[in-house]
Amino acid sequence: MSRLKEKYQKEIVPALMKTFAYESIMQVPRLEKVVVNMGVGDAIGNPKTLDAAAADLTAITGQKAVITRAKKSIAAFKLRRGMAIGTKVTLRGERMYHFVDKLINVALPRVRDFRGVSPKGFDGRGNYTMGLKEQLVFPEIDYDKVEKVRGMDIIFVTTARNDAEAKEFLKLLGMPFRE
Repeated sequence: MSRLKEKYQKEIVPALMKTFAYESIMQVPRLEKVVVNMGVGDAIGNPKTLDAAAADLTAITGQKAVITRAKKSIAAFKLRRGMAIGTKVTLRGERMYHFVDKLINVALPRVRDFRGVSPKGFDGRGNYTMGLKEQLVFPEIDYDKVEKVRGMDIIFVTTARNDAEAKEFLKLLGMPFRE
């Protein structure tokens, strides 16, 4: 069992039960999944860049990345429906907890001029989205082998009913929110 999952069971659940006066342990918010998405706009002109992005995402998450395709055609971007334009990984269970632990304790402190993550990334239903400007903050990525620095979106899907519950839950997990 990962460190974060143990922390959840021993510290976070009792703290949230007390703070929000839940009657059942099943009301306590928990992480359902974490989705890591990397959009690769260059893939329109050079499909090989998608392979490098997928390899980076696979190395970072420890799970094989899936290629995402365009849903609509957009003439201004020379994009046709069905073209490969990105890559994503959906993490659940132990891999999810390992990734979140690595993100909070290793990757975020390595971000240049880091003052905390934005508290504005909540969607109103208890889910949180954040972006990273470069994949180099993860220790698995070798700086010399990277052909292009790419950003990524990380979406935390929780069972929280509102943003206040989700923010408190993520704060207890160790997410460093900016004040």
